Amino acid sequence: MADKRDYYEVLGVQKGASEEDIKKAYRKLAMKYHPDRNPGDKEAEEKFKEVNEAYEILSDPDKKSKYDQFGFAGVDPSYGGGAGGFGGFGDFGGFGGAGGMNFEDIFDMFGSFGGGRRGSRRSGPQKGRDLQKTVTIDFTDALFGCSKQIELTKDIKCKTCDGSGARPGTGRKTCDACGGSGQISQVSNTPFGRFQNVTTCSKCGGTGQVVESPCPDCSGTGRIRKTVKIKVDIPAGVDTDSIVTVRGQGEPGINGGPEGDLYIVINVRPHSTYKRRGNDLYLELPITFDQAALGAKVQVPGFGETYSYTITPGTQTGSSFRLRGKGVPDVRTGRKGDLYVKVIVEVPTKLSRKEKKAVEEMAAKLGDDVYPKKKKFSTLKF
Repeated sequence: MADKRDYYEVLGVQKGASEEDIKKAYRKLAMKYHPDRNPGDKEAEEKFKEVNEAYEILSDPDKKSKYDQFGFAGVDPSYGGGAGGFGGFGDFGGFGGAGGMNFEDIFDMFGSFGGGRRGSRRSGPQKGRDLQKTVTIDFTDALFGCSKQIELTKDIKCKTCDGSGARPGTGRKTCDACGGSGQISQVSNTPFGRFQNVTTCSKCGGTGQVVESPCPDCSGTGRIRKTVKIKVDIPAGVDTDSIVTVRGQGEPGINGGPEGDLYIVINVRPHSTYKRRGNDLYLELPITFDQAALGAKVQVPGFGETYSYTITPGTQTGSSFRLRGKGVPDVRTGRKGDLYVKVIVEVPTKLSRKEKKAVEEMAAKLGDDVYPKKKKFSTLKF
């Protein structure tokens, strides 16, 4: 946690930024660091994970509020600093605040002087690597929610050795390089005195133990590469760039640590007729001249249902009306947005002789008085 950057800093926005600004910043950075655009670039991959994590917190009002108040401790109980931590250091450069330090960080800084620390955070259990996958769904699935089965190639715990890395019937033994401490100490004499540098043992990775007889299936790593199928429940109301977190479906933890998480980035296919802005839907509804002039009861097509609306006489093209609660459900509250319908008066383009004559007769009977705007415009002088 000591290396974590402030989530606002990660996305490049100020504290108090709007939901839309946060989303725009996320989309820009996610596109920049996406693995598909940076194949084999480990730094870009880490940046992409960092951006996803920041957006997951700041796009959720509840998590964002806790983060603003308590820092990392408000959104991750395993974090040692922040609220509930060692607040007594609050006057010393922000220790214990969001993105600040905790006691372990302080010991890491000074542990190399005069004997160092016993053990190391890195030699203890560590959470497995988080994974990310983009899933494309239909517009309707985004409105109502759906379940998708995805295929993902990742490291999983070796079943033969249950993740221990040791051949069945064997175990681990004390590392002969570090004597089981998980650390290598080196003392050097300098003009300023003797200094002890403590580093993680490279042979055992800081665990203090090594495999006596490696598992034949995983070669002692405790994990194997495999393509697995995972069911993902996507809630109603998601939109493009929404993130669905599947806990524990990342890669295996280290030294007995928990599995990482899987971040599903949603991509929604556009609809041919409906448009979406936030939780509101927008639709252009074509009507005939007689419906616009005389008024009519029209049917507005919805998703799984049809809505009735009465057009008032004299309705002009481009005018709109709203159907409350007929939009998209909010992914957190379930409250639906509205449906905005824009009326477009359709003008016939292909007419038979008989139809043309009928239009001409109607125009002759109506005269100019029924078109006050046109009549006023014709009298303008330029």
